[in-house]
Parts: sequence; structure tokens; C-alpha cells
Amino acid sequence: MRPHRFLLGVTGGVAAYKACLLARLLLRDGHLVRVLLTRSAARFVGAPTFHALTGNRVYDDLWDPSASASGEPHVELSAWADACVVYPATADLVARVAAGRSDDLLAATLLCLDKPVVLCPAMHSRMFRNPFFTAALERVRAGGVRVLEPDVGPLASGEVGEGRLPEPEAAAEALYTAVTPQDLDGLRLLVTAGPTREHLDPVRFLSNPSTGRMGTAVARVALRRGARVTLITGPVESPAPRGVALVRVRSAADMGAAVDAAFEECDALVMSAAVADFAPPTEAPSKFKKTGAPVSVLLQPTRDILRSLGPRKGRRLLVGFAMETEDLEARALAKLRAKDLDLVVANDLTAAGAGFGGDTNVVTLLGPDGVPERLPLLSKEDVASRILDRLADLRAPRTTPPRDEGN
Repeated sequence: MRPHRFLLGVTGGVAAYKACLLARLLLRDGHLVRVLLTRSAARFVGAPTFHALTGNRVYDDLWDPSASASGEPHVELSAWADACVVYPATADLVARVAAGRSDDLLAATLLCLDKPVVLCPAMHSRMFRNPFFTAALERVRAGGVRVLEPDVGPLASGEVGEGRLPEPEAAAEALYTAVTPQDLDGLRLLVTAGPTREHLDPVRFLSNPSTGRMGTAVARVALRRGARVTLITGPVESPAPRGVALVRVRSAADMGAAVDAAFEECDALVMSAAVADFAPPTEAPSKFKKTGAPVSVLLQPTRDILRSLGPRKGRRLLVGFAMETEDLEARALAKLRAKDLDLVVANDLTAAGAGFGGDTNVVTLLGPDGVPERLPLLSKEDVASRILDRLADLRAPRTTPPRDEGN
């Protein structure tokens, strides 16, 4: 994702401290951030904190002549920004936006802004359910403002209910989606991720070092681009992106069954899971006891899920991964042709920055023409973007209606 210029509006809720975390997250991802504080927000988190975090002045006064060269900071800020997120958005802020008010700098800037706006409401659940507030929220939505629904969880009052501010990661994703072209809109994408575990007994299993980061990155970036994503994942620790239909599995057999169940309803499959090639024929019902004697384990091949889907693919697009330690491109191309794939993502596990566990990858993309597209060292999100670029290109001829030439 290219760097963007984001406005971060902060209003006077008890969760305002989380806006500091959101600012750091946006900055970490390479974006520029300017913060607008309401007077009430400054009672919870002061301007010096945001100035220290962002390196930019903090805007909190519509009437401060030093805030802009023209004396109209709301005009200059709205022209500068690519998008704005208000985190948290209090009931008062939502009501003022719905009414078209401009009685402080944040409200005036939102009224002047013709770029995407994301509001993240946070308040007590009874306030959130109040009919006057829900009417204001619907009016805001009707005006084209995006609303990130609050979470259900512990509230400042000690009660549990809806109205809790979503975590900064969810707000960042909503903001990134708002500035991302929706070139995968309507695509039903099935993604697999992570390892499988093939149990020998209840406590021992065969597996691999996959963390699921690559597949999760594909799912996350696809969501930003408008796809409807089902993510089937083996045992991983990282959380799934908000908005996916999540299916958790354990073994290769579980993975195959889950893919079969979802395959008929998808338009494309990105098979990035590191599925075990071998498994014991059965799992022992109890733990093996250590006797000091050598133990032999019989392994049998697991089902090749991608190969079995080739004859069923129809108009679906299939993307596979090839992890190799030698003859990378030749073996990847052979896999593409043997399994009737539309794209294969090949990575050499011996290359620095590639493979399991890290945040980066070094891959080569190969399509049916066999021409390799060798990518440099990239973050896994950037690799995901390049994979989805190719998927969008492959999808275009299949989704463009035939032209009526007439007579």
C-alpha cells in the first residue's frame, strides 16, 4: 500500500487513549498522520502526547490563527487528507455530523471533507441503542460515511454490552479499505493458511513451521479490495482479519473436507496452507510410553487437495504455492501444469527473507505462459497485493460480458 495522508479525529470518550495506539499503527505502516482533538478529548489525552507520537502539530481550535496560512484550518486540512478516521466517535460527534454542524474544528473539517470518512462509535450500550442516536447513525451512513460497528465487551461502567471501541487494528483496516480501489468487489475468494497437524497420539504430532501469515495477508488485502473472503486455517496464533468467514481445522483431512465444502461457492481459491504430505494412518488413542526401544512410525500420503480440484474447477481460478529448495521455477511450473492451476507462487526456502515465520517473502509468480515474474524482497502484505493483482487480471476476461456487435 502506498503511503497515505490520514486525519485522526479524537473525541472525548474514555477510550480516547486507544487513539494513541492507532496513531502509532498508522505511522508504523508508513502513513502521515495529523490529529484533530475536540475540547472534550483533551480532557482524556493531551495534545503533547499526539505531537510526540506523530511529529506534527495537533489541531484543536477552529479559531487559532496559527493553525493555517489562510485562517481556515478546516479547509486546509480537508484538502491535505486522503481520508479521515474518528476514533473514538462519541454520540455527540455523530449527532453533530448527522445535523451538518460545524461548531468546532473537527466537525467543520468533516463537513468540508470530500474524501472517505470512517467513524468508530464508542459509548455505553444504552446510549448506542437509543432511538435518537440510531436515527443519527443511519443519517450519517446515508450521507456516505463509513461506520465501524462497535464491539461487544466490558464497558467503562463495568457492565458488558455493545458499544466498546474496536481495537486499533480493526480501525486501521476500515481506514485502509476506505482508500483502496474495490477491484475485487463481488469476488468470492477462498483462502487457506497455516500448517496442519497430523497426530501420532493425543500429545504428539507431525507439522511444519508455517505461521499462516502469508495466507492471512492474502485474506486481509483481499477484504480491503472488496472480496468476500472465506479463510480456512490450520492451528495458528495470529488472529484472523475482521470480516472473513473463518473455518479452523487441524489435519490435512480436515483441511480437505473444509475446502470441499466451500469450493462450490467460491470464484477463486488461493491455496497457501502448508498441508502435510504424509500422515500416520490412525491416531493412537493414548500417549505412547517411552520404553527406551526404537520406534518406527508408518506414514502414508495425504490427499493432494489442489490436484483433486483441478477437474472440478470450471471457471474458478486456482492459485497454488510451491516451496522448494532447488530447481525452483522448473518445479513450480511443473506443479502448475500438473494441477491445472492459473497461477503458482514459488519461493525458495533457502533465500534470505523468504519462507516460514517472517514478515517478508521472496517469490516468483508463474502463469500458464511460463514467463516468470521475479519479485524482490517484499512484506507479505505486498506479496499478497501482487498475487491479487494477477488474480484481478485473470478474473477480468471471465467477468466482462460479451460485446454485442449488432448487425
